[in-house]
Amino acid sequence: MTLWTFVLAVETVVEAGAEAAESSGGLFNFDATLPIMAAQFLLLVAILNAIFFKPLTKAIDDRSDYVRGNIAEAKERLGKAQSLAQQYEQELSATRRQVKDRLLLAQVDANKIRNQRIAEAMAESQAQVVTAKAEIAQQKQVASDSLNTQTAALSRQILEKLLGDLVHS
Repeated sequence: MTLWTFVLAVETVVEAGAEAAESSGGLFNFDATLPIMAAQFLLLVAILNAIFFKPLTKAIDDRSDYVRGNIAEAKERLGKAQSLAQQYEQELSATRRQVKDRLLLAQVDANKIRNQRIAEAMAESQAQVVTAKAEIAQQKQVASDSLNTQTAALSRQILEKLLGDLVHS
C-alpha cells in the first residue's frame, strides 16, 4: 500500500514539475523533474526486479540445476553402463575360453575313443585274419591229404590198367 502511495506522490510531483517546465518553456530545464524521473526509473527497476527478474532468474537457476543434475545422473548411469558392459565382456571372454577349452578336451577325448575303437577293430580284424589263415591252412592240409590219397588211388588204378597183372603179383 505504501508503494502505491509513493507512486501517486511521485506522479503528483511529476505533474507539478511538468506544469513548471511548461511555464518556464525551456528545452533543458533542470529543476525537480530530473531527480523525480531518476527516482521513477529506479522504482521501476526495483519493481521489475522484484516481480519479474527474481522469479525469472530463480526459474532459470532451477532449470540450470535440474539440467546439471540430469547430466550428472546421466554421466553416472553411463559410467555404470560402461562398467557393466566391460564386466559382461570379461565374463563373455572367460566363458568363450571355457567353451574353447571344453571343446579341445572333448576333441581329445573323442580322438582317444576313436583311436581305441580303431585299435580294437584292428585287433579284431587281425584275429579274424589269423583265424582265417589257420582255417585256410587246415583246409589246405585236408585238401592236400585228400588229394594225395586220391592221387595215390588214381596212380594205382593207372598202374593196374597199364601193367595189369604184373602189379598184383
